[in-house]
Amino acid sequence: MRIKWSILNNKVKQGTSTNDIKQESKDTLESSDYFTGDLTEDIEKMRQMIGHNSDVHFRDLYLGETGIRATLVFVDGVSDRHLINKYIINSLMYGFPKEVEPAQSVEPFSSFIDYIKHHVLSISQINQTRMVSEIVLDVLKGSTALLIEGSEEVLNLGTGIVKSRNIEEPISEPLVRGPRVGFTEVLRENTALLRNSGKNKNLSFEKFLVGKTTEKELVVAYIKDIANTELVEEVKRRIKKIDIDDVLESGYVEQLIEDNVLSPFPQIQSTERPDRVIGGLLEGRVAILLDGTPFALILPVTFSMLLQSPEDYYERWIPGTLIRVLRFGAAFFSLTGPALYISFISFHPGLIPTKLTMSIIATREGVPFPSLIEALLMEIAIEVLREAGLRLPKPVGPAIGIVGGLIIGEAAVQAGIVSPIMVIVVAVTAISSFAIPQYSAGVTLRILRFVAMFSAATYGLFGVILFFLFLGAHMVKLKSFGVPYVSPAVPYRVSDWKDFIFRMPILLMKRRPKMMHTKDSVRKS
Repeated sequence: MRIKWSILNNKVKQGTSTNDIKQESKDTLESSDYFTGDLTEDIEKMRQMIGHNSDVHFRDLYLGETGIRATLVFVDGVSDRHLINKYIINSLMYGFPKEVEPAQSVEPFSSFIDYIKHHVLSISQINQTRMVSEIVLDVLKGSTALLIEGSEEVLNLGTGIVKSRNIEEPISEPLVRGPRVGFTEVLRENTALLRNSGKNKNLSFEKFLVGKTTEKELVVAYIKDIANTELVEEVKRRIKKIDIDDVLESGYVEQLIEDNVLSPFPQIQSTERPDRVIGGLLEGRVAILLDGTPFALILPVTFSMLLQSPEDYYERWIPGTLIRVLRFGAAFFSLTGPALYISFISFHPGLIPTKLTMSIIATREGVPFPSLIEALLMEIAIEVLREAGLRLPKPVGPAIGIVGGLIIGEAAVQAGIVSPIMVIVVAVTAISSFAIPQYSAGVTLRILRFVAMFSAATYGLFGVILFFLFLGAHMVKLKSFGVPYVSPAVPYRVSDWKDFIFRMPILLMKRRPKMMHTKDSVRKS
């Protein structure tokens, strides 16, 4: 017996005809973007929007032996064919009852579409919609649309294929001791990694869609009973204001929501490590994860965070403190090494010990360029080699960087273009920059290094001091989502210095950073 189905809602039970209900719906909705219940017309609407794509398939079928027509719409390669064949087509064609009386079999379901949703299909993710544009976007993302003759409701079936690579150690943030787990390009896997590494009922994920032409999922993560509510709301407000065609990578989000776009300093931290993200969330910070990239964003950020590594906490506090102090020193020398050399050689040779001065003069004999040009030649050569090493294939890149640096340095000294002491200064400066754990912070110091060199070449040590004064004024004024960038140095907070340049024992760090104004300031012990 063919099913004589209709939408069994309250109006039907009260005696209102189905035709009257459909007419009333058509009067209140724009028919161009809504399904009508006429299967031929509805399929034509979908064909006009996505039918020109060769990978979009329209699969016609009948529901069992009822004679009711239906059509499945899915995208080959994006939708899971096995899932569609076994749990959708098989259920609709062979798992459907042969004889169904509407009054007996559809009850207690409110409509025939609900009957299919709850009694026929054995698939976990099912949604209903009446909008054509909405279902088209979901189909292009991997869902399957089920259109049924006579139904203005279309079922959106979750059949998307999650393609991802294996979870590996982060390439940009390697550690000697610590988890060997890094984020992937799949958002759902990344949120699962956070769930697994930090099991907390208050760990919250809020989803947003960013991009006007191509929508992507973005998740804001925070711990509800720790993070400051005003901070969370400010992050969500800035994300909602993003107006761009496509957000290809989290770097787009970083640039669109940061406080000062003219500052050379990164005001949001990017990371591939779930443990770093969880550590930030436990301090009251907020994380942003974007689908399609393994780099998550942590905010707000301070400059000291960019010079810290998760390994500082995995080792005992004494070696952890020593390594951190060496890292701060390396950052200082990476910024000022060539500038100090230029200022001493060109303006203040009297400040250098006599024997060392005579040695430097002897090595510079025959060099035709002033110290600034000499330093610029070597620094630019190092930067070009560094960039070449990154862009070349992995087996070749490191060899080119090391061998190229040695050959160019040795050849430049032999040719009398630069002095050996200049090669030493530039080499130590480059090695110091490698000690900075955050790549974006290292790039910032490399840029500012050239500014410091020109300041030193103009005014000597006085120019270097002026450079630091202007740099310090900018950093003190700079904020990241309301948090001072150089905190806890300015404003001065004694309790936060336990995890600043020196790292105190974990037993003494019982409070979360005051700068974050968290709801719960005491760490659970």
